[in-house]
Amino acid sequence: MTIPSANPIRSVVIVGGGTAGWMAATLMARRLQRQNLSITLVESSAIGTVGVGEATTPAIRDYFREAGLDEAEIVRATGATLKLGIRFDGWAGENSRFFHPFGLYGTPSNDVAFHQYWLKQQAAGSSVSLGAYSLATVLAETGRMMPPPRPAPDYAFFDWALHFDAGLYARYLKQVATARGVTHVDAHITAVHRDPATGNIAAVQTAEAGTIAGDLFIDCTGFRSLLLGGALGEPYVDWRDHLIADRAVAIPCAHRSTDTIAPFTQAIARDAGWQWRIPLQHRVGNGYVYSSAHLSDDEAIATLSITLEGEALAEPNLIRFATGHRQRFWSGNCVALGLAAGFLEPLESTSITLIYSGIQRLLELWPDRHYDPALAADYNRITTLEYERVRDFLMLHYWANGRTGQPLWDRVRAMTLPDKLDHKVRMFKSRGRMVRYEWDAFGDPSWLSMFVGLGIRPERWDPLADYFTNAQIGEALERIRANIAEGLAGATSHRAFLEQAFQVRFPAPGSLMG
Repeated sequence: MTIPSANPIRSVVIVGGGTAGWMAATLMARRLQRQNLSITLVESSAIGTVGVGEATTPAIRDYFREAGLDEAEIVRATGATLKLGIRFDGWAGENSRFFHPFGLYGTPSNDVAFHQYWLKQQAAGSSVSLGAYSLATVLAETGRMMPPPRPAPDYAFFDWALHFDAGLYARYLKQVATARGVTHVDAHITAVHRDPATGNIAAVQTAEAGTIAGDLFIDCTGFRSLLLGGALGEPYVDWRDHLIADRAVAIPCAHRSTDTIAPFTQAIARDAGWQWRIPLQHRVGNGYVYSSAHLSDDEAIATLSITLEGEALAEPNLIRFATGHRQRFWSGNCVALGLAAGFLEPLESTSITLIYSGIQRLLELWPDRHYDPALAADYNRITTLEYERVRDFLMLHYWANGRTGQPLWDRVRAMTLPDKLDHKVRMFKSRGRMVRYEWDAFGDPSWLSMFVGLGIRPERWDPLADYFTNAQIGEALERIRANIAEGLAGATSHRAFLEQAFQVRFPAPGSLMG
């Protein structure tokens, strides 16, 4: 006979604020509102956060819906713009360019994926790019936006993510969370106390607010990992042999003009890494992610500084990191989120997505004060798989690069791929077969965009695509392009869409958003 828990969790203590801490507090306050428990977030205003994470994936909109947040309100409060995907400049070689859209390509037919027909047309001499069959890509290339049509054929299906000011986003969530009953304590933690019987965390000691006890602790203390890594000694799994970048420098700058705002992130290949460009309403986020073995910090700052399109709005923010994750993400009564759990560099804007999935997973496996080890084991198994899948997707970007004669790029192109990634690549090279694993964070269209964009082509197409003749396929593909062109008639500029759909009011030239 199953009986309800007689030992439910009554207090949650989130240590650390920033994006991870306040996302956890906001969603938990909504989902656990009938659980008769308290949620306390402890952070020190004297300790800064990394705060440069300005780009997201479409999963952020799922978080808004689940947390009961108004997207338009967030767009206005955080200086946000919309993101249809990422444009990769120079990754397949100098002067190359391709787009990773948050949308689908073409339309499958006869149970055969669209890209198989596209491959067959390419072999027959067509030079039309894969992106021409994706409404999201065409919108991005023309700087336009429109509401996603619903229902829509595959080629017209797309979603968007946001670019936003991470500091303003955390501030907004803080207001929502505290209004929902979350207790905010501004204090510096001086010690972590553990239960001598169980080894679990019993309380945190603060300089300003004394001892704060709790049942469940959420570690959102950033790279320090004060609870999971520090107090509990959870080892770190270092992945720098897979992803060799270990530095980033960020410098925000003024817009050259806000008349035209690109609805996408740019990832621009540089000699020793890559540079991001993220347009917000009130400024442009810029950063250089690089390997310290191939470039000095001073050289990185100088390279980034000379590429800024407008006046620098802050001093360079230098960030040192080691890609990887804690061996366990949940140990005893402590779960780590965000940078306290791990970091896989910002190439595909996955940090906030991993925060959200971590919160979701914890809520799905919500424990009582017995802390059944089976729950933590499943959480750790799934989260490790998710991190590995993201790592592999990022590795593909580097390994398949077409930049020759540059030490970093030559080195990463010679890397040995993990088995799962190697199998994906071999299957695609064989006949365009897309392999999907459990807990893959990115779907087939994302992998396809990278394979094709980086110049990986199958040796042959799926034989089932021969059901149609080249002429029939050509006519069908031409109709898709015509339908996309027709659909663009309802699109506006990105700026106009923000003004009309989200009631955004752009700051006057020369003014800054608070």
